[in-house]
Amino acid sequence: MAVAVVVLLAGYWFSLSTQYDLLPVGNPAPGFTLTAADGSRVSLAESARAGHAAILVFYPGDNTAVCTAQLCALRDSWGTVQAAGADVYGINPASKAKHLDFARRNRYPFPLLVDADEAVSAAYGCRALGGLLKRTVYIIGSDGRIAWAQRGKPEISQILAALGRAHRGKVVP
Repeated sequence: MAVAVVVLLAGYWFSLSTQYDLLPVGNPAPGFTLTAADGSRVSLAESARAGHAAILVFYPGDNTAVCTAQLCALRDSWGTVQAAGADVYGINPASKAKHLDFARRNRYPFPLLVDADEAVSAAYGCRALGGLLKRTVYIIGSDGRIAWAQRGKPEISQILAALGRAHRGKVVP
C-alpha cells in the first residue's frame, strides 16, 4: 500500500513539473476568448491585431504565496513589459469575484482571466493529474506563434529576455 501511495505521489509531482507536454515553440498558439475579472471579454487575437506579444501566465491559485510573487514580479516590471510591446494575461479557473479581489489587492495592471472549464489550460498543456494547474509561462509572438514556454516560476529576467528576443522575431528555445 505504501509503495502505491509513493508511486501515485511521484506520478502527480512528475505531471506538475514536466516539460514534455509544453506546446512546441514555433507552433501556432491556440486562440481563446475568456472573461476577465472586470467582466470584459479578452481575446488572444486582440494582442496580435495590436501588434503585441502576449505573456500567458497559467498559475494554480489566487492569493497563494508563489502565485502572488510571480504576478507581482510582472507588475513590478510593467514599464519594461509595456515598452517591449506585450500584453500580460494571468489565467486560472478561479471566479471573477476571486480574481477581482486578488487583482485589486495586488494592483495588477493586467487582466486575470477566468478559465472556468479549464479548456484553455488544457489546450496549452497546463492541466495536471488531480485537476491542478501546472504553473506555466508562454510568450506568444505578435504573429500568433509560441515564441517561448517554461514550466514553473521562471525569473522575471528570463521572461523579459525571452520577450525581447520574441519581439525581434526570433523564437526562443
